[in-house]
Amino acid sequence: MARSMSQLGNDLYSGKTSFPFVQRRRLWFIIAAVLVIGAALVPLFRPVQFSIEFTGGSQFTVSNPASFDQSIATNAVTSVVPGAQTRVTTISDQAVRVQTDQLGSDETQAVSAALATAYDVPAAEVTDSFIGPTWGADVTRQSLWGLSIFLALTFLILALYFRTWKMSVAAIIGLVDVLVITIGVYAVFGFEISPAAVIGFLTILSYALYDTTVVFDKVRENTREDGEISGRTFAESVNLAANQTLIRSINTTVVAILPVGAILFIGVPLGARTLSDISLSIFVGTIVAAYSTLFVAVPMYALLREREQPIAQRDARVRAAREKAGIPA
Repeated sequence: MARSMSQLGNDLYSGKTSFPFVQRRRLWFIIAAVLVIGAALVPLFRPVQFSIEFTGGSQFTVSNPASFDQSIATNAVTSVVPGAQTRVTTISDQAVRVQTDQLGSDETQAVSAALATAYDVPAAEVTDSFIGPTWGADVTRQSLWGLSIFLALTFLILALYFRTWKMSVAAIIGLVDVLVITIGVYAVFGFEISPAAVIGFLTILSYALYDTTVVFDKVRENTREDGEISGRTFAESVNLAANQTLIRSINTTVVAILPVGAILFIGVPLGARTLSDISLSIFVGTIVAAYSTLFVAVPMYALLREREQPIAQRDARVRAAREKAGIPA
């Protein structure tokens, strides 16, 4: 198996084996558009759930309960405030966290007492806190500012590093693709977007940027020898770079998702539920980032540049030389 992977890597690097990332870009763009549009439409049918830090509300923590049955908390809250929206989370094996709509002081005291009775714990074991809508709005605004600054700096730094704004455009499109699809997955499975999840989003955007930069660096190296010297068209040079970094991208992605997957699929069921938000965002986002770099950012860059007059003229001369030599297109 190791030998076959090594041989595959050598074949991809030499061009003996080639996956058509650029040549079949129309198909990849259609798939990407379907995924992005689908992710964007999900909230219309299943609204994105935001945590209490964004929406505001009341939160209760029941320590050392006699049972961890979440329905007990829901029934206790609704017995005091009928129709109240509740979100119950088990925190390891020591506490139950209950989040509700914003409650008044009298309702808060009554709910605390109901939770203490329902879980058979002293009143001192139930703590409550309140997060106002203004604070939640501040968190939302700061998160959006952070994302906007990240994307702006990404565009500027890539444009300076690669000496072309078109690489920045392709990279940003890939990053937006990653973000939208990851949030769509959150909505589909009903996970809350919390501050931890936002940290996860920024983490996977950083990973996607790193992966894209590595691939684009190889693209730049290949396209420096483009045209008559290499005997390749611009699109072929870009595609070769994607294939040459394919095995590396796969290995990096697998190594990145293994520890996160362990937390998500082993740690969370065993009680580490407070890590579910950030682990899910990193797990899904890392996989989507690897896909987006190769199937969205790379072919998009080729599309943006191959119609430039110098590149188009070189490509025409390469094709003419091939035709004269009797080499099939």
